[in-house]
Amino acid sequence: MLQIAVCDDNIDELSNMVQLINLYRASKNFSCEYAVFSNGFELASALEKGKRFDIYCLDIIMPGFTGIDVAKEIRTFDKTAPILFFTSSPEFALESYSVKAINYILKPISKEKLFFSFDEVMEQIKAKKDEDAIIVKSNEGIQRIMISNLTFAEVIGRNVLYHLRSGKVIECTEPFSSVCDTLLKYGCFIKPHRSYLVNMQYVDTIENHRITLQTLSAVPIAQGRAKEIKVQYLNYQMDGE
Repeated sequence: MLQIAVCDDNIDELSNMVQLINLYRASKNFSCEYAVFSNGFELASALEKGKRFDIYCLDIIMPGFTGIDVAKEIRTFDKTAPILFFTSSPEFALESYSVKAINYILKPISKEKLFFSFDEVMEQIKAKKDEDAIIVKSNEGIQRIMISNLTFAEVIGRNVLYHLRSGKVIECTEPFSSVCDTLLKYGCFIKPHRSYLVNMQYVDTIENHRITLQTLSAVPIAQGRAKEIKVQYLNYQMDGE
């Protein structure tokens, strides 16, 4: 189920967006949940606490913490989530490109504008879903894991544990070497320890002996590898600029 964040300091605009999203959800018959935020600080605070969304609908002109500010915060941990800007002014259009927004829509937001934008977003998400996912055989049967939902993987004995951002853990019996071969191809994973793979999209801090993730999980770093891991993470961040 898709998670959508809607942020606007104008209560009427916020209400209109919610109504249009409900219309879209009903007409397209797809499952989603949304959370509304009346200013950028509220959304930024939720993000700091580890809350994540699949789509972000942001007003740009908000007091204190603008939509551009929020988008920059989002891009520190998620470089691909669709960001839609809804604004009454065209002056920030160029700046929106710096955070890789998928669309920039002038208010008032009509049904036609929102439906067109969301159709575009859904196509992007479907394409990403088709490409960036792995299939695993767990105790519960065959399962599909989206790379964007996988925070880290670890091996304990003969079992590989896939930790998802929701907190769910999928346990499989398979060689960890083949898991490493598969995940390292995506470019967003690092191997800080022989028993762990970490998705760099979810890294919060890197210390000398451990990596702390945005989900508050901690992964050990093998002795003497901290400098190398920091360099790899820095290169990953720079490649995404």
